[in-house]
Amino acid sequence: MARRIEYWHDPDAPAPNSLVPAAGVLAVNDAGEILLQRRRDTGQWALPMGAQEKGETITECAIRETQEETGVTVEVTGILGIFSDPAHIIEYTSNGEVRQEYEVALLARPVSGAPTTNDEASDVRWVAPADLETLDIHPTMRRQIDLYLAGRYPHVD
Repeated sequence: MARRIEYWHDPDAPAPNSLVPAAGVLAVNDAGEILLQRRRDTGQWALPMGAQEKGETITECAIRETQEETGVTVEVTGILGIFSDPAHIIEYTSNGEVRQEYEVALLARPVSGAPTTNDEASDVRWVAPADLETLDIHPTMRRQIDLYLAGRYPHVD
């Protein structure tokens, strides 16, 4: 299986050969739980997020990616932030792409559907903030979650 390797402020990270806009959501249900997926390509837990396609808005991208990756349809309620740190590099071993990604993270609430596994996610669930420490979450994703939990948004870098 192809792998996705994430680097963050790592001097050994490869140089990027593409720049890709991405969008996703931090969805919170009525119980205050956060929607997370366990990525098949890294094994880590993450917010649903993916590359924006031509012809769609950031909001459309975030809603589409969330539904595709988790089975949950969401309604966007706000913005968590724009995360564009050039020291966040993502390498895809399947095709040699090394991307500098900038992410627009939106806040959302579920409107339908249920957490469902798929080709991209080996597990999908609603996670209580108290249980986050038990999960392997990449530091860039954990940063976004922590900013939300601390009420420090919208964030821009």
